[in-house]
Amino acid sequence: MRFLFRSLSGLFITFLTFGLLFVAGFQLFQAMSSRGSGGMAREGQEQVYTARLLTVAPGAVQPVMQVFGTVESRRRLQLRSGAAGQIVYLDPAMQEGGQVRQGQLLVRVDPSAAQAALDNQLAARDDAQASLADAERNVQVATDDLAAAERQTELRRAALTRQESLADRGLGTSADRETAELAVSTAEQAVIAGRSALAAAESAVTAAQNALRRAEIDLSEARRELADTEIRAGFAGRVTSVTAVEGGLVSLNEQLAEIIDPASLEVQVPLSLDQYARLLTENGRLQDLPAMVVLDGSAGRLTSRARLDRAAASVAEGSAGRIVYARILSDSDVLRPGDFVSVEISEPQIANAALLPAAAVGNDGSVLVADAEGRLTAMPVSVLRRQGDDVIVEVPAALAGARIVAERAPQLGTGIRVRDAAAPVPAQDQRALNTQGKGNG
Repeated sequence: MRFLFRSLSGLFITFLTFGLLFVAGFQLFQAMSSRGSGGMAREGQEQVYTARLLTVAPGAVQPVMQVFGTVESRRRLQLRSGAAGQIVYLDPAMQEGGQVRQGQLLVRVDPSAAQAALDNQLAARDDAQASLADAERNVQVATDDLAAAERQTELRRAALTRQESLADRGLGTSADRETAELAVSTAEQAVIAGRSALAAAESAVTAAQNALRRAEIDLSEARRELADTEIRAGFAGRVTSVTAVEGGLVSLNEQLAEIIDPASLEVQVPLSLDQYARLLTENGRLQDLPAMVVLDGSAGRLTSRARLDRAAASVAEGSAGRIVYARILSDSDVLRPGDFVSVEISEPQIANAALLPAAAVGNDGSVLVADAEGRLTAMPVSVLRRQGDDVIVEVPAALAGARIVAERAPQLGTGIRVRDAAAPVPAQDQRALNTQGKGNG
């Protein structure tokens, strides 16, 4: 039984082997027949590759420098306490993001001590005014006394003159003359005393005026200290960094909040020396160039127009480039200080240049130019700028109007024939493609 089973198995393997050999021979026969009929003709045809071609049109190209920056506020105000004490009033707008208007009362510190000091200074000012009025009245009285003493002196002198006249005529006595002279001397002494009193009264007026001036200075200081108990908004803006709490105690010059003007923003942009040099004029000044500030996020793309404003006066420690500032002109409400944004700066235009895809330029700095038959030749080009997926190249006379390969592939090179992907396929190339497809099948 075992012998019979082994014999049948050997016969089955023998027939299977002959069947596989027959199939292999049949496949070889078909392959030789196909090679004899069309294989040689297919090998004699040149392979044409399909590539996207574009025409190089020289002209004025404006490069766009793409850099990154940080939004900052051009106008910022720190709210600091001008007096120490307890906060008795806090405006509802004193919260993060609160909108305030110019002159709005935001914080009031307990003004009782400052009010008492102001009342004392008002009383001191009134006392100084009263003292000045008394001194001015004393001056008037002293002036009148001096005038009366001067009139009396004149009368005494007139009487002495009459006595001297009578003595010359031999009518008067020496005793009368001496009495008149003593009266004149007494009147002159009274005039001197009156002048001294007037001078003292005038000095008192000067002292009273100085005292009034000092009282008014103290009064102004008291009013300023009372005004310092109220903190108002210097301009319209938004509140941030709020630390003030109603009922809390604050010290002198303690920062309570900060106001930012949302309509006055700028972007701080760090640049390399090469990038900075492109934005300068011939005399080394920063050009007034337009820019676009872009804030990308999951919600969308927010843009704002800007313009280059100035360059930083110093270089940050450890850096070798330059920092420029771009003033935001419009739509600043969508941006906030601290936003990290991208900035697109429009550089001066470059003449006789063309904007090409970066894939069109090879590693050797050349492009593939197709002639009228589609044959490729390599031509070196000078890359002036790289921006995104494009490059700006200088267009020589030989490259103007030429068709180049937009996207280089490994199989493309000098001497290879290509066909424009946008052009219709010629009939002979279509037949060659069909024949190749059948052969591969």
